[in-house]
Amino acid sequence: MNAPGKIRNIGPKSAAWLRQVGVHTQADLERLGAVETYLRVKRAGFRASLNLLYALEGALAGCHWAELPAERRGELLLAVDAAEALLPARARGRPAASAERAPDGEAKAEDADAGAEPAADADDAAAAIDE
Repeated sequence: MNAPGKIRNIGPKSAAWLRQVGVHTQADLERLGAVETYLRVKRAGFRASLNLLYALEGALAGCHWAELPAERRGELLLAVDAAEALLPARARGRPAASAERAPDGEAKAEDADAGAEPAADADDAAAAIDE
């Protein structure tokens, strides 16, 4: 049995990531599900592997992550892909809070103003022309 507040299969580093995205308890994980929790960690910019996804699902299923059947792992991957496909193209594969960087590594001037609109990209420019 796990200590109160500890989620099965989750080590200290992953637990810190989960806390950062608002998942503190097994009940939080149950409310969100493994896929949404995993995506929140990824969107927050943490370099989580698929093992985290499997560990989260194992915690929900009450088993070690390595005991998840291959079929269930495949279903999880499809669910992650489907959820990511719903994200705007600009948000896919990028942390939610990442600032765009100039080639020299400095934050762009637009990022300095808290109320500034995000810089337009080529997709936005093309859409504006088509309208």
